[in-house]
Amino acid sequence: MGDVSPTTGVLRDRRFLRLAAARTISTLGSGFGRVALAFAILAMPGATPARLSLVLAVQALPALVFILAAGVIGDRFSRYRLIVGAELLAAVAWGALAAMQLTGWAPLPAILVAAALSGLAGALLMPALSGVLPEFVAPEQLQAANAVLRVGQNVAMVLGLALSGVTAAVFGPGWALAANAASFVLSAVLVLGMKLPSRAPLHGSALSDLRHGWREFSSRQWLWVVVVQGAFVLAAMMATLGVLGPLRARDQLGGARGWALLVAAQAAGSILGAVVATRVRARRPILATVLVTLVSALPMASLGFGAPLWVSAGAMFLCGVAADVCAVLWVSTIQREVPMEAMSRVSAYDLFGSLAFAPLGLLVAGPLATAIKTAHALELCAGMVVLATLAALCSPSVRRLTLTEPASERVDEPAAEPVAQLLVVEPAAEPVEEPAALAAEEPAAVVAEESAATAPAKAVLPAPADTGVAQAV
Repeated sequence: MGDVSPTTGVLRDRRFLRLAAARTISTLGSGFGRVALAFAILAMPGATPARLSLVLAVQALPALVFILAAGVIGDRFSRYRLIVGAELLAAVAWGALAAMQLTGWAPLPAILVAAALSGLAGALLMPALSGVLPEFVAPEQLQAANAVLRVGQNVAMVLGLALSGVTAAVFGPGWALAANAASFVLSAVLVLGMKLPSRAPLHGSALSDLRHGWREFSSRQWLWVVVVQGAFVLAAMMATLGVLGPLRARDQLGGARGWALLVAAQAAGSILGAVVATRVRARRPILATVLVTLVSALPMASLGFGAPLWVSAGAMFLCGVAADVCAVLWVSTIQREVPMEAMSRVSAYDLFGSLAFAPLGLLVAGPLATAIKTAHALELCAGMVVLATLAALCSPSVRRLTLTEPASERVDEPAAEPVAQLLVVEPAAEPVEEPAALAAEEPAAVVAEESAATAPAKAVLPAPADTGVAQAV
């Protein structure tokens, strides 16, 4: 590649540009859908808050139920064609919701079927997205590629959320839903033009494929340790973003206006974080990811201890930056360290953890705030993040994993490095190769708790675009 930086290299690849454009357009539509869906359901005949809750629950359920099966499918068949199919399925689902809202014919069973189809599309899409990049992006360009994707998606989500309210108010929520459906069609057309080469098919039963994916997941100590850490961190973040933060803003920070400022600060941070991630070189990416996770405790602590609004806004901004740096480092490391033929299944186990634990924080946050006061609940969340991170740092594999070229020839170095050297932000350049040797991974225990990422993203530090299940499509 000569002197060409990894970012420049991926931007010269027409297949990557197609994928980046597709994901940006699809995410822009998802921004429309997230706001418009609630207003569309409430505007339909016979609408009640209970009906809205039911629709959202039915939409979320398939992503949890089918994510592991989707991982097997993503490793068995063409990933880019699976992405096309998932996008078209989402277009059908959202188009049906738009038609029902615009025509006024909206029987509840039909709404629920459309909602379930959109959730199924998200389940099929996520593992395939995690595995498609390594099929055509060089290992040294994966971090830059993931970062560029995140920049486009974060900007698109912010724009979509902002424009959806205007569109719904001026033209009606049905047209906003239709815009979301159209975005999926355009995204599918762009991905279809990538035309990636076929992969060797897997042999054996789907159940054996699932077991093999579990072995790939559980045999890497750094992987399952960080997933378990992420489960606790995500629960704390969801409790803060979904319940405790708004409660604290209502009581101490001026209500909805103050909370909107905090969310906007996090969104701005997530955009900057994705840009920063294109320049970051992490010699030990998993250790850097775990340490940066500590930043997510800052907004919890600032809100819990009653800091001024500007302090909490700064904490949310830093949390947004850290979220995307973590997401890019995490996803890029998995893509380099996990065999390509098992990528979607390993990603599915990772995603299953995030989808399974995310509702837990929301479920207990309200009763906890009532029992011990909102401030103390926020402080407890911050403490849980710190403790989970310290526990993850006890793993030698987390501390020592070093990326080398090629990934299969790696050494866990015994010497610790200063924290300042773990993340180096500098002009993009070719990765520096280090001495290579065989890695010595410790035997992994079977763990029942897993948590994701992105989304193509790590869910340890959810940015505004990562805090719900429905927006995955």
